[in-house]
Amino acid sequence: MSYDVERIRSHFPSLDTGIAFFDGPGGSQVPDVVGAAMAKAITQATSNRGVVTLSEINANEKVANFRSAVADLLNADPKGVVYGRSWTQLTYDFSRNLSQTWKAGDEIIVTNLDHDSNVRPWIQAAESVGAVIKWAKIDTATGELATSTIAELLSERTKLVAVTGASNTIGTRPDISAIAREVHRTGAYLYLDAVHLTPHAAIDMKALGADFIGFSPYKLLGPHCAALAADPALLENLPNTKLLPSTFDVPERFEFGTLPYEIMAGVTAAIDFVASFDNAATGSRRERIVTSMHSLEQYEEKLFAHLESSLTSLPKVRTFGHAQKRTPTIYFEVEGTASIEVYHHLAAAKINAPASNFYALELSRALGLGDSGAVRAGLAPYSTVAEIDRLVAAVGQL
Repeated sequence: MSYDVERIRSHFPSLDTGIAFFDGPGGSQVPDVVGAAMAKAITQATSNRGVVTLSEINANEKVANFRSAVADLLNADPKGVVYGRSWTQLTYDFSRNLSQTWKAGDEIIVTNLDHDSNVRPWIQAAESVGAVIKWAKIDTATGELATSTIAELLSERTKLVAVTGASNTIGTRPDISAIAREVHRTGAYLYLDAVHLTPHAAIDMKALGADFIGFSPYKLLGPHCAALAADPALLENLPNTKLLPSTFDVPERFEFGTLPYEIMAGVTAAIDFVASFDNAATGSRRERIVTSMHSLEQYEEKLFAHLESSLTSLPKVRTFGHAQKRTPTIYFEVEGTASIEVYHHLAAAKINAPASNFYALELSRALGLGDSGAVRAGLAPYSTVAEIDRLVAAVGQL
């Protein structure tokens, strides 16, 4: 492994504030190369429908580069990469599209591990056509979502299973490839929310077996937007409602209006930056991404072991979710202190670790935390041992 965290940190102007950022699961800091790419894209000659050849070429290149970069990140087909303003927006769009193929009595499976953006759109879409919602629930003692829990709910009426690749609060990573095998035996689709998984693991859509997969670049050092990937042949069979003059070609069929070229350029720059995490990474961009993400995983694994052991050694700290396979994300509370007060105490020490249910509402309730939730500390590519020690020391003061 050749992972130089100080080299990586040097690209983040926001770290000069002295703040220790443990809020990566809600949105990462952004490197200078991404800001530069966005500034260049929005100030150079660009034309949406123009006669100046260079400006139109610039616009087309930004879109093509975005699709190619996302495809390399996810091991997907660039012709199946769809741009979206947010993952919530994309899921709502696709839930409406897919529900046009459902009928009363069909079954949709959701989990209480997921962010609400991969729960509520499916519930509402199912209700609109009279489809049935089934719940796959975690073991609250361990935070595990067993494959068998989903398999037991499957039937010949199942149309879609919506599941997360990793919990954005307790970090649990279900066995997605095993779940996919069970889902596909029924002929149903697997809709995978990889928003929290993508910043912490090398993603291979094909190996995972997801029919639809997506992530939010702003959780992975990029600008605020989202992307979804699917087999282009699958997208060809899905309807969508658009303005009459609009193109109905895939993937543009699922995009609306003029695309934000500068944001797409920022995503491409962020993915290129990810590919540079490992100094020794070589080969194609996809190969460099895989090597770099494996190096990041090893780095974060060591840091997280230190974070978890140090934090749980404090006598009043209680943690939630102890799945065997997790992202470097810890969800905790301090006995005798409201979680929101813990957050404010940490903020005063220039440590950003917010307290909330983080839109994993069903999970927060299942864990007995109500709607308020607990404190979340997540690692990012720029996290260090020194920052973890600051966090633990500040919590220890309580």
